[in-house]
Amino acid sequence: MPVEFLGIAATGDGSETTARTTASFDRDYTLRLGRAHEDNGWDRVLFAYGAGSPDPAPAAAFLAAKLDRLQILLAHRPNVSYPTFAAKTFATLDRISDGRLTVHFITGGNDHEQQREGDFLTKDQRYDRTGEYIRIVKRAWTSTEPFDHEGEHYRFRDFVSDVFPVQQPRPGISFGGSSPAAYAVGGAEADVYCLWGEPLARTAEQIEAVKTAAAAAGRTDVPRIQVAFRPIIAPTEELAWEKAHRTVAAIHARRAGGGGPLRRGGPGSDGAFRPENTGSQRLLEIAAAGERYDRALWTPTAAATGGAGNSNALVGTPETVAQALLDYYDLGVDILSARGYHLLDDAIDFGRYVIPIVREEVAKRDAEKAARAERDRHQPIAVQA
Repeated sequence: MPVEFLGIAATGDGSETTARTTASFDRDYTLRLGRAHEDNGWDRVLFAYGAGSPDPAPAAAFLAAKLDRLQILLAHRPNVSYPTFAAKTFATLDRISDGRLTVHFITGGNDHEQQREGDFLTKDQRYDRTGEYIRIVKRAWTSTEPFDHEGEHYRFRDFVSDVFPVQQPRPGISFGGSSPAAYAVGGAEADVYCLWGEPLARTAEQIEAVKTAAAAAGRTDVPRIQVAFRPIIAPTEELAWEKAHRTVAAIHARRAGGGGPLRRGGPGSDGAFRPENTGSQRLLEIAAAGERYDRALWTPTAAATGGAGNSNALVGTPETVAQALLDYYDLGVDILSARGYHLLDDAIDFGRYVIPIVREEVAKRDAEKAARAERDRHQPIAVQA
C-alpha cells in the first residue's frame, strides 16, 4: 500500500526547545516552511489548532494558494463554529487548494483549554457533539437539496450550501484519540485515524481497537492509520543520541523559564502532574515504564513535556529511523507524521535522508507482495482423489 508523510505547517518558528523569533503568524516563515516540505518529498502538512493561536483556516488558504502540490490537513474544533458554517469554510478551502484538503476534527481532551473559548461540555458530551458535527458537515458537503437537522447539539431548518468541495464525494475526515469514546466516534466517522507514537505492541492494540469500533459502527472498511513521532536524526548513532539528550535538556530549560508547551491537566493526590486526556496519560505511563522501546523509540521527550501531544521521539541515523518507521508500516500504518524540534532544518533533513529510504523499502515490499499474489494465482489447486 502507498505510504504518505505528514509534516507541520507552523506559522512561527518557535518550538519546545527554541523561543519564537517571528510573529505568531509570519507570512514569510509559513511559506518558507511549506516550501521546504513540498520540495523535500512530504505529502501534506498539518495546520494545528490552539486557543489564542492564529486561525489555521486562512493560514492554510494562504499556503495552498502559493504552493502547487502540498496537501493540507486542517485541524478544527467543533466548539468554535456552527457545522453548516464550517462546512462552507472547508468547501471553499478545498476549492482554493484544488482538492488538497483533509479536515482533522479535534474533540478536545482538556477542560481548561476548551473553556478558553467558551466550551463547558464534559468530555463525553464533547465526543457526542463531535460525532454529530462530522455527520452534519459530511451531509452539507454532499447534499444538493435543502435538509433539516434536529439533534442533541444542533438544530436547523432548510439548509443547503452553494459551495461544494472539488473532491468527490467529499474531502477526507481525520480524527484521533486513545479513549473508548474516541475509538467509537473515529471508528464510525473517520477516513484517517491518528495515533501518537507508542511502542509497536501498544500501537497494534490501538489499531485493533479502531478496527473493532469501525465494525461495531457497521462499516465494511476501516480508517487508514496515522502515527506521529518526533524524529531526532544525525549522521551516526552516537551523534544522534548526543542530540537527543541536548534536546531534552533544552526542553527542560525552556519549561523552567516559562516557555514550551502548556501542561494541560492538573495535580493528582500525590501532587504530581496528571493530564486529562487518555493519549497523554498513555505517553507518561509508557515513559515511566522505560526510556527505550523497539528499534528507536525514546520516551524522555514525552516525559519532559508532560505528555503534551506528539512527543515520543525516534532517535538514530536516517537508516535507523527509516527502519523504525517501516516497523510501523508493517503493522498497517500508512501515514507517518513527523516533526522535528528545529522545524525548518529538520523538515529538510528528514525529507532528504529518511523519506527516500522509507519510500524505496515500501516499493520493494509492495512489489514482493504483488509477486507473491501472482504466484499464488497461478498455483495449481490440488484435487483429492
